[in-house]
Amino acid sequence: MPPNPALNIERCLDFSHEIMIERKANLDELAGNFTTSRARFQEEMATFEGKKYLLIENSQFQDVVIHKYDSKFSPKAYLASLQSFNQRYNLQIMFMPNNTYSAVWIYSVFVYYLKNLMR
Repeated sequence: MPPNPALNIERCLDFSHEIMIERKANLDELAGNFTTSRARFQEEMATFEGKKYLLIENSQFQDVVIHKYDSKFSPKAYLASLQSFNQRYNLQIMFMPNNTYSAVWIYSVFVYYLKNLMR
């Protein structure tokens, strides 16, 4: 965030080590992270010490349960991975059925992070 004297922000503020949003376009992209790229994805989650969010676009939770995605990753294994990452890395998971609203959600996460930080 650049300096803004009108808001009493005198220097650049960097929150890139305090909060992250991992954005996935759909369940198939995330399935790839849970299968072929699992070690890299785990390392990324494990080494980031700040607040973590996982935004899964164009999907709903029930899509995992009913296998409404192209990957051969089974629903049982998918749910286990979602819950394991959630518990292990304190990952807040958000399903966004319509990605038209992703920007609004991302913006609101960052705005309220900053508001709570400034209290």
